[in-house]
Amino acid sequence: MLVQNLMNRKYPSLYADELATKARAVLRSRELRVLPIVDKHKRFIGMISRGDMMAITSSVSPIRVKGMMSMPKFIAAEEMDVIQVAREMVRLDEWYAPVVKSSQDYTYLGMLGLENLIDLFLKKGFAKLAKPLSEIMSTEPVTCSPDDDVDNVWRLMQEHSFAGLPVVKKGKLVGIVTQKNLLDSGVVFPMFEAKKGRFKAPSKISSVMRTSVISLKPASLVKEAARLVLEKNIGRVPIIDGKGKLIGVVDREDIVKALL
Repeated sequence: MLVQNLMNRKYPSLYADELATKARAVLRSRELRVLPIVDKHKRFIGMISRGDMMAITSSVSPIRVKGMMSMPKFIAAEEMDVIQVAREMVRLDEWYAPVVKSSQDYTYLGMLGLENLIDLFLKKGFAKLAKPLSEIMSTEPVTCSPDDDVDNVWRLMQEHSFAGLPVVKKGKLVGIVTQKNLLDSGVVFPMFEAKKGRFKAPSKISSVMRTSVISLKPASLVKEAARLVLEKNIGRVPIIDGKGKLIGVVDREDIVKALL
């Protein structure tokens, strides 16, 4: 199967000269993790993420998206083989690959996300979907506490390139915090708009975390995690034991890697 047969052709994009505040609004309203940026000829020139938007402090910020965008590690062409692309995305730790016409023609066509691959694997009924999550989960997950300062947790997420962390108290899972939660809460980490920055008073993770956490057990099957990721549009699923203790995490990349 080729990338053109699986990619999302309706995935939105923004022009380079549009305001970063518009990008933030689109990311929040459409519940997207990244946005591709194109020039006036609709050629792909970069990408911005939820994390980038937490540097914008004001709804009237003059910052343009071209001042915040960066190039992804991998760009897919529509004629590439989907499985080869999936392997490269996993190798480079990329959840999304913008799709262009070819390596010579960067006309933007759409987006290929790990969720598209997971959906394909579910429809094909791969035998590996029957594996227990204990075989694919990360057993030493990075976590935070409800009492941790938001800015410290944000730095931890950046340090490990994670978009979300389980929140643990006395070993037990009590919540989860993601870039989306931080973005929706209005927490900001200014980097662009002022030399000194405008930091809000430190707040605790307990004020922004989500307590209604979807979790699974180690004996649950890969297909259960795959369905949850798609149905709930979540990036990761905490794995707990019978006493509610966090023992692992399975994210989109773990699922795709296992099925490949």
